[in-house]
Amino acid sequence: MELQQIKYFLALSEELHFWKTSQRMFITQSALSRQIKALEDEIGVQLFERSKRTVKLTEAGLFLKNQWRPILNEINKVHTQARKIHEGASGLIRIGYPGSIVYSFMPRLLTEISQNLPELKLELVEPTDISFEQLLLNYQMDMAFRRDPAENPALQSTCLYSEAFSLVVPQNHQITEENFKSLSDIKDEKFILSNLGQATFYTSSLRKMLEDYAFEPNVYIETDFGGMALGLVSQGLGVSILPFSYSYSALPNVRFIPLPYEMNLYATWRKNDESPMLKNILQLTSKTASEYFKGN
Repeated sequence: MELQQIKYFLALSEELHFWKTSQRMFITQSALSRQIKALEDEIGVQLFERSKRTVKLTEAGLFLKNQWRPILNEINKVHTQARKIHEGASGLIRIGYPGSIVYSFMPRLLTEISQNLPELKLELVEPTDISFEQLLLNYQMDMAFRRDPAENPALQSTCLYSEAFSLVVPQNHQITEENFKSLSDIKDEKFILSNLGQATFYTSSLRKMLEDYAFEPNVYIETDFGGMALGLVSQGLGVSILPFSYSYSALPNVRFIPLPYEMNLYATWRKNDESPMLKNILQLTSKTASEYFKGN
């Protein structure tokens, strides 16, 4: 018994007319008759009562129609879902990200994904103690956004865009973009920064910047969470240095003063990952990054 035979049977059970059914199913009338006869012979049941003028279901045929129709609908749903998975339009993808993109790039990308791949499920991960590379190599993550390119040869990275570091000050601070000359202008300020002793790309970039300015900040509060640092600046508890993308947070009482230093955002994934779903996400990521860069 073939699935196509059941489809022919169900179509004929609705039309009750061989010629109309053959037209609907794009098959000759004689071929349709052979398929129905073969189905009847295989299951040992007469499905239709035929005369020169009429075709009607037998009791057994009516029973099978009622049983096979919902089963066929479920099979069609399964096949549709399988095609979506094959095309990368359905499934689960796990994406890692740094906190600095939660106010800007990440919401735009998620909007693109939601509009173009509405049946895709996302799991968002913001690692703290475990590295992005380790999570990717352990298959605990499918793609990661990070500030530096991957070092492991099993991973691949592409640069999406660059953005400026910014000095973040309370709204009423005397330092403005117009009168700012050097970090030495705020040597007496309390700073809210990450632990500069860490070996992360972000902190190494901060150290390089401070060395260039020959500046040693008075770190009043240490936090590795940019959102926390931004909130504390908003409350007037100090100043900070953060990527400019935090300016999209819409927090009140803060101003961003661009510094002549930039940091990149990279997308990183496993080189051997041939997932259609990942391919679709990477295409949307590239499109979103291009539009984001133009808009900034």
